[in-house]
Amino acid sequence: MNHKTQRTLAMIKPDAMNQAGHIIQHLIEQGLFPIAMKTIRLTKELARKFYHVHHERPFFGGLVEFMSSKPVMVMVLEGDDAVVKHREAMGATDSKKAAEGTIRNKFGTDIEKNAIHGSDSLENARIEISFFFSEVELLLVR
Repeated sequence: MNHKTQRTLAMIKPDAMNQAGHIIQHLIEQGLFPIAMKTIRLTKELARKFYHVHHERPFFGGLVEFMSSKPVMVMVLEGDDAVVKHREAMGATDSKKAAEGTIRNKFGTDIEKNAIHGSDSLENARIEISFFFSEVELLLVR
């Protein structure tokens, strides 16, 4: 990886799994390449751990229920300035306010069912990637 190349985590949420192919294509068109991916079913315990930063927020219980309701797809995306580029490709958290052409605008329905999660910083990307992917899973792509 060159100095601008970064990795970030993307997670296609339960509400958008039927659009996973279109979402992945959108990411690739933005210069973000999936170098590792897998479909998993989050348990409530795993969802609580992953979203722990929100544990005091009123929406936490609903978020855990939603994220553990059906399978999700987690991906490690690689590209130049991947964290920022992915945040731009996703659009605003509230799908109704997301810019036209963004993933959340195209595939989300509201602030809760917004199609995709993405790391919000390079530091959090490293933490979130390691939550879902072992070092061994990422060795092949170095």
